[in-house]
Amino acid sequence: MGLEFVLATANAHKAVEIRAVLAGVGVDVVERPSDVPDVDETSDTLEGNALQKARAVCEATGRPAIGDDTGLFVSALNGEPGVRSARYAGPAAIDADNVRKLLSALSEVDAAHRTAHFRTVIAVAYPDGSAVTVEGVLDGWIVDQPRGERGFGYDPVFASDELRGRTLAEVSADEKNAVSHRARALAALAERLRL
Repeated sequence: MGLEFVLATANAHKAVEIRAVLAGVGVDVVERPSDVPDVDETSDTLEGNALQKARAVCEATGRPAIGDDTGLFVSALNGEPGVRSARYAGPAAIDADNVRKLLSALSEVDAAHRTAHFRTVIAVAYPDGSAVTVEGVLDGWIVDQPRGERGFGYDPVFASDELRGRTLAEVSADEKNAVSHRARALAALAERLRL
């Protein structure tokens, strides 16, 4: 029997990606119990938010928990939206709102200066109070309009050389999970756990 962790995220898209990557390395991920509320992300760092979520769910369930946070860092915008990526267009923003605001902010920036990277930090918190964090990064750039029907968040506007210039929304789940920032963080986690 493999290791089992409670997943702090309620984001169904993230849960699918996390489960798909960790299933192959002997880690079972279970849903956060419905009576455990969302954890507010109040830190100004990805590490802080990931740890906050993992520790809160671990404390509530008494079981090891995985928390994560991801940010999109755009060079021409001095690293924005960064740690506020999910709330870039406001606290009630949906993916389309955030993408629209990002493209508007970059409307006067030429293609050569639209470099960006995704960074994911994953934290595991244990009932004994210990915790570990790992990260994964994917470099790329922001395209001028959404492309592709897959993915979520900023995937339709983030392209990478590792995807042969395609956006994360234009590739299959398997292709995305082979190179994505989240997959890289999960691979680092698997190595850290010595699986």
